[in-house]
Amino acid sequence: MTVSAGSAGWYLRRLSRMGPREVGGRVGDAVRRRRWRSVRPDRPRVTGARFATPLPAGTVAAVPPDAVKRLVAEADRLMSGHAEYFGVVRDDLADPDWWYDPKTGRRAPGGYAFDVPYRDEDAVGDVKQIWELSRHQYLTVLAAAYAVTGDERYAERVAEHLRSWWAGNAPLRGVHWTSGIELGIRLLSWVWIRRLLDGWPGAAALFEDNPVALHQIWHHQRWLAAFPSRGSSANNHVIAEAAGQFAAACAFGWFPSSARWRADALRSLERHLRGNTFPSGLNRELATEYHGLVLELGLAAVAEADAAGVPVPASVRLVLLRMTDALAAVVDGRLRPPRQGDADDGHGLVVDGAGTDRWGSLLATGDAVFGRLAWWPAVTGTDVRTPLLAALVRPYAKTGTGPAVSRPASRPAHFADAGLTILRGPEEIWCRCDGGPHGFLSIAAHAHADALSIEVRHDGVDVLADPGTFCYHGQPEWRRYFRSTLGHNTLQLDDGDQSVSGGPFLWTRHAGSRVLVADTSGAGVARWCAEHDGYAPSVHRRRVELTAASRELRVVDEVSGPRRAARLAFHLGPAVTADLTGHRAVLTWTRDGEDRSAVLDLPGQLSWRAHHGETGPPLGWYSAGFGRKEPATTLVGTGFTDGAEGFTTVLGFRG
Repeated sequence: MTVSAGSAGWYLRRLSRMGPREVGGRVGDAVRRRRWRSVRPDRPRVTGARFATPLPAGTVAAVPPDAVKRLVAEADRLMSGHAEYFGVVRDDLADPDWWYDPKTGRRAPGGYAFDVPYRDEDAVGDVKQIWELSRHQYLTVLAAAYAVTGDERYAERVAEHLRSWWAGNAPLRGVHWTSGIELGIRLLSWVWIRRLLDGWPGAAALFEDNPVALHQIWHHQRWLAAFPSRGSSANNHVIAEAAGQFAAACAFGWFPSSARWRADALRSLERHLRGNTFPSGLNRELATEYHGLVLELGLAAVAEADAAGVPVPASVRLVLLRMTDALAAVVDGRLRPPRQGDADDGHGLVVDGAGTDRWGSLLATGDAVFGRLAWWPAVTGTDVRTPLLAALVRPYAKTGTGPAVSRPASRPAHFADAGLTILRGPEEIWCRCDGGPHGFLSIAAHAHADALSIEVRHDGVDVLADPGTFCYHGQPEWRRYFRSTLGHNTLQLDDGDQSVSGGPFLWTRHAGSRVLVADTSGAGVARWCAEHDGYAPSVHRRRVELTAASRELRVVDEVSGPRRAARLAFHLGPAVTADLTGHRAVLTWTRDGEDRSAVLDLPGQLSWRAHHGETGPPLGWYSAGFGRKEPATTLVGTGFTDGAEGFTTVLGFRG
């Protein structure tokens, strides 16, 4: 394989972030991949396999009617061949090409899986588009539709597509065998497909009595056992790998290695759930959507353990409990969590139709499994997944494992280990302040250069917004923008980022932040102050005060050290329009048919300009989800840091 100079530079930077143990493990992986190219053992012979963990009787009847209605509507759309992934509409799902990328029109090359250059969009296409369909989560939706309706059309379509995928994706051939997270999530989907089709006469013939299915399931687990994510890559990927491996080894425990795979996966899951989670319960990647993904995967894994009667360490349930309480603590009044770090719309288990609130669903499941606390926000929506998981997972209070756990008596607002603080005011004024670490592990793969950024909402509407993520591979200019310092509500010095990027999922220098004040006691004024050293020798310090009586947010930015060129950015949500005159911007938006407004008084030492949907370079954009972006207004002030008084910004909400 020829390595370009640019690729060689990336490999050297990536290598510099690894420790000796990780390097040794990756060398072993490389040797194993070379050996597997020519040695592909057949799976062991299986006799008498049966599926022993169906849903308990009456489970499906407990699914709320409106959730059933949304599910069936989604299933019917899928049956007609229509779906949308990452902003790209597809109409070819009646008979999909598993290697086709509808965004670029390219088709991934075949051959030995580890030779596929999946990061190269010119050679493969957008790999996220190709991989997403093959997570088979649309098939779990169809299987769930069969479970709630008994309509065999859904089951037959699932069987048709699984047989098509198995026939077209032989073990170790092609793009779908290159990434462990894809194999892990796909295995979890297959477990639930089998469970949801249990009443269908063809279920056993599709799975346990089908040599092709057994071959695929065995090779998926063999792959995951051989190539776990390691060291600096042991983030949400290793959770997905362990959860999928564990679920399959519980539900499809038909092979001589199943007991070993199950034990090894459970050890990995327990270790990495703890490693990926702060003691406060927030995910260490500080990327909220990955908090949701890891929580979904952990709950699904516990469901498999309880269904199969496999004991789970108390620490696993404790981490999931703390993650659920932390989620309940940080959401706004509309159950929206922070928009922090990377987000790629990844889910662990999908059995619901469009319009189901992901975060409300997780809190509803948390209520069923752990019990809600008095301060939790109310969840009024319904979903399919909660009653299914709750039917399998033993309620936390009845597990009889470990000592009694102390849970927060009131709603936490400051998470010291994560450096995240929520300031709350009247009329659902919500402000997230970021003074935490720059991501997780040495590469901080899913971090953004967003130290001391803030995010402000009014009744769930983004006023000062985190612009989001938009893309990973294939569009480097947009990847750089959406994770840049200028792409967040914070201060940039000398046109550079606070942390130094070495690639789309690699940071070679991390800004260090620390929170100095976090007073959220609710005595009329909530205060926060933090600083970071990303522009050493200068230090950027930010103070934020939210005054309840005046509904006013005051932000003061101070920079110590030599005179530096400065740009201060405030990104408005897509629903907000701005009328900028000099140093004052009048902001307006509509919520539930009612006009709302605020005034943003900006620092007079800076020269202010509004940017909207610019492309050379990108500025003034908002990404509501992966692969989607829309123009939004960004206000940028330019000047220098030589003012001793600092830069003061005041956001006042009108009546």
